[in-house]
Amino acid sequence: MVTQMHSIHFKADKKLLNFIQEKLNKLELLNQQVISAEVFLRLDKDREKENKITEIKLSVPGKEFFAKRQCKSFEEATDEAIDALKKQIIKEKEKHQ
Repeated sequence: MVTQMHSIHFKADKKLLNFIQEKLNKLELLNQQVISAEVFLRLDKDREKENKITEIKLSVPGKEFFAKRQCKSFEEATDEAIDALKKQIIKEKEKHQ
């Protein structure tokens, strides 16, 4: 799986990027046909507590999965986005069975 990570208007540290990569690798166990993943990390303009946004787009043959979550931390937003993607992948698998 080819992974591209973009941090918009800030520099993401290695620890965060590694955390996201590990989570994405677990998605590959659900669907081995994942071609690529694109991750966008954004800081919302508001200075509120929940201003961290993670967007993940997964490409598989013939389909794309997308999830966007906004939370207090990028780790929490990533966890929730990954959970949403897992549900989408499982739902798609069930359709084809």
